[in-house]
Amino acid sequence: MGELEKDLKTEPPCHARACAIQNCIQKNNFNEARCRKEVDALYECCNAFYKDKGEHASTVSCPKYSLLKLKMKQRAEGIS
Repeated sequence: MGELEKDLKTEPPCHARACAIQNCIQKNNFNEARCRKEVDALYECCNAFYKDKGEHASTVSCPKYSLLKLKMKQRAEGIS
């Protein structure tokens, strides 16, 4: 089982990835730009969560589906 599959099966789903962002931000004096890899990993997990459970699913570790899609689009376009 890969990391993504494991993170989807945790309770709540994607929790370890959300915690990794918090740890990174604290370690880098709250400079989110230095934690891009961790944010991308969370978004990957959340995207897979919504694909599996549907757009109206919910987990405390992920932004709402519509916001996730917006954030992923902005990141793909290079907008912070």
